[in-house]
This record gives sequence, structure tokens and C-alpha cells, in this order.
Amino acid sequence: MNTLNRATPSAVADLKTGAKKAPGGIRPEDYRYLQDCVYRETGIVLDQDKHYLMDSRLGPIVRRAGFSTVADLCNLLRGVGVASSRDQHDKIKREVVNAMTTNETLFFRELAQYDALRHKIIPALMAERRGLRRLRFWSAAASTGQEAYSLAVLLADIRVEGWNVQITGTDINDAVLARARAGRYQQIEVNRGLPANYLVRYFSRQGPVWELKDEIKKMVNFELLDLGESLRTRGPYDIVCCRNVLIYFDIETKCKILSEI
Repeated sequence: MNTLNRATPSAVADLKTGAKKAPGGIRPEDYRYLQDCVYRETGIVLDQDKHYLMDSRLGPIVRRAGFSTVADLCNLLRGVGVASSRDQHDKIKREVVNAMTTNETLFFRELAQYDALRHKIIPALMAERRGLRRLRFWSAAASTGQEAYSLAVLLADIRVEGWNVQITGTDINDAVLARARAGRYQQIEVNRGLPANYLVRYFSRQGPVWELKDEIKKMVNFELLDLGESLRTRGPYDIVCCRNVLIYFDIETKCKILSEI
């Protein structure tokens, strides 16, 4: 199990000593503090070797806040030597968490899984549910929406007219959810995994941007959700897509999530 070194009073005191920086320009005590902050807020474990990634992702937040270094940002979050309002503190904490959550996604990721859904799993579910005529899907780390919309496009192509199809996409990052709800993607994004026949059939082009047609967008509902919260009131679902988010949690959190889905 991955463990986190939590910030201690001595580490906070080291802020004034000019402690040696870790690779990527972030001091070790600041890196440990940010690891702990992300873990408390999301349950996600940041490895010890992500200094450069953290430095590059937090740079824009540091500049927008008018600071010079990541250390200044950490001081504000700690409440050490940097005055801020509660609203500013909470806003910047949310920006930090959003920046440090991985949002890598693409259409029809792991194509073999979608082939299995199309040819085996969904037909079997439809046969089993033909009396109820309802199917429920959950994309548990929806990011900018490609996974949830891949399910929607697949179901539209299978032709499930007359069925109550519910697809829910959740994520802890409200910024990427806003993009998902818009259903608008750059050329490079639709080039990654999306079959050309689906692009022509279910998207409309607006200059350099491809937008999903309303019939597909209406099939998906996006919600803000922290998987660390209780999940017992959700579901039941026929299909839960969660593999590419569970890899970022420690074993204890994985077990909790899987026991509640």
C-alpha cells in the first residue's frame, strides 16, 4: 500500500529555512504537503516521482494568484504567512486539486472492451432486461466525457429505441465536467480512438471543433462526485467503468469503493 508522509510542525517551520528543493523546483516538505492535501480531498495517492508534473501543473495557479513560487501557494493553503480570505483559500485549494487529478482520456479506449460490450454484454443484458427495458451505465471518472459518450454512441449504433437508457458520468473535477457537458472536441481529440463512421454520424463540425449531436448529449448526465464519499445510495448499475480511476487510489480506498458500487 502507498503511504503518505504528512506535513509536521517541523516541516512547516522549515519553510523559513530555505530547505533544499526536490527535483522540479518543489521543496520536499511542500511536495509532502501537497500529496497530503490531494489525498485528503480525493483519496488519490501521488507517487514520490511526480515533482516535475506537479511543478508544471501548479505553475499557472501560482501565477494567477500573484505568487512567485509553489512554496507561496503552499503557505497560503497552510495559513502560514500569507493572508487570504476563506473564499480565496477554498478556490485555490479546488484549483490545486483539479490540476493534480489526472484527466487523460480518449474515445473508445481499450477497443476490445467495447467490442465485448457490443457483441456480448449488452445483447445479454437486453435479453435479461427485456421486461423492464432499462439499462444503466456509470463512467466513474468521466473527465472530459469521452468514455461516457463512447457508451452513448455505441448504444445509439446498436439501436436501443424504446429502452430507458441512463448514462451517468462523474468526476471530482468540475472544470473537466463543464467541458464534458458541452460535448465539443478538438480535431486531435476525435482523432484519438473515435472511428470515422461514428464521427460522421454523431458529430457536427464547427470550424476546428467537432460537437456531438443533441441526441447523444441527451443520453448522458454529468455530475460532480468524490469517489471517497459514500456510494451506497447510487445505483444499481448494469455496467460500471472504473478501472482507469482505481489505479490512482491506495488499497484501502479501492476496497471501499468496490464494496459500495
